[in-house]
Amino acid sequence: MAASKHTREDAGTAAMNMTPLIDMVFILLIFFAVNASFVKEAGVEIERPNARSAEVQQKANIMIAVTENDEVWIDRQRVDPRSVRGHVERLHAENPEGAVVILADDSSKTGLVIEVLDQARLAGVEQVAVAATPD
Repeated sequence: MAASKHTREDAGTAAMNMTPLIDMVFILLIFFAVNASFVKEAGVEIERPNARSAEVQQKANIMIAVTENDEVWIDRQRVDPRSVRGHVERLHAENPEGAVVILADDSSKTGLVIEVLDQARLAGVEQVAVAATPD
C-alpha cells in the first residue's frame, strides 16, 4: 500500500515561489539606474545656427547655453562665464565618459563662445562640440 500515500489533500497545494523573480527584477532596476547617463540640460531656448556638416553627438551629457544677451547657462542656472570651468569640472567628475555640447545662439558673440569652449577644455573635457541644426 505504499502507492496510496498520495492523498487528496496534497493535490492543488503546489505554488510557484516568486522571491527569486522579484530579486532579479530589483537587481536589474539597480543596474540600469547606476549605469544610466543623465543629460544636464542648459535651461534656455537657443536659436541654433544651421550647418550642412552637423553630426549627432551621442555621449553629450553636459549642455552649456550661450544666449544672444551674453548669458551663459549650465544645468538650468545662469552662471558667470568665468565660473564655467568649475561647473564643468564638477559635472565631468560625475560622468567622465561624457562630452560637452555648447548651444550657442545664432546671434551670440563668437568671443564668448570661444571663451566657454576654452573653459570646458581647461576643465579636462576632451570632447567639446558646438551644436548646430542640420540643413
